[in-house]
Amino acid sequence: MIDEDDIKEKDLKDLNDICDECKTEHESVSQNLILTGFKICKSCRLSKTIFPI
Repeated sequence: MIDEDDIKEKDLKDLNDICDECKTEHESVSQNLILTGFKICKSCRLSKTIFPI
């Protein structure tokens, strides 16, 4: 059976505000995670939009 504490702890690890691309900490990471589903900061999101390679 799944323990609720394990689920909550796992969810909190995802909301650590560290960008997957540049590995810097920024508050826009959690905002972009909610909006787009990707853990990237505002600057990485802009660069991916302009240069999608």
